[in-house]
Amino acid sequence: MTADPDAAGGDGLLDALPAEERAQLMALARDTVLPAGTRVFEEGGEADRFWVLRSGTVALDIQVPGRGRAVVETIGPGGLLGWSWLCPPRQWHLGAETREPTRAWTFDAAAVRDLCAARPVLGLALVTLVAETIGERLRATRTRLLDLYRTPESGRTP
Repeated sequence: MTADPDAAGGDGLLDALPAEERAQLMALARDTVLPAGTRVFEEGGEADRFWVLRSGTVALDIQVPGRGRAVVETIGPGGLLGWSWLCPPRQWHLGAETREPTRAWTFDAAAVRDLCAARPVLGLALVTLVAETIGERLRATRTRLLDLYRTPESGRTP
């Protein structure tokens, strides 16, 4: 089912796009429901889509040697789930799992890249939003990894 462009209002990331560009992007959206505990993607897998969360939460995790998966950030409504689709080699840098039933707009990455190439205003706006997301995720991951590797005795990192 494709999305009604007006239904995208209040969806965080999408609100930052110019109205006409948002409508073009939303024409590619599919309404998706993901049950709690769904593994959405795995680190290293093919990044061929992305999601904008409408409700629920998704935990982003990273494989930590000797410790298994460590959650580095939790995304809620309005947040972008997945940015690796934009940049080659288009493989997920993190894993993701729903924490509760989650509803999202799902976008096919190849179709969105084609639309961005045809509509440079949309392309620039979307790349800017994705770049902001990448910066936020890098900061969150760094902070979480510093916490994980802090030595308990001293409160310092090794």
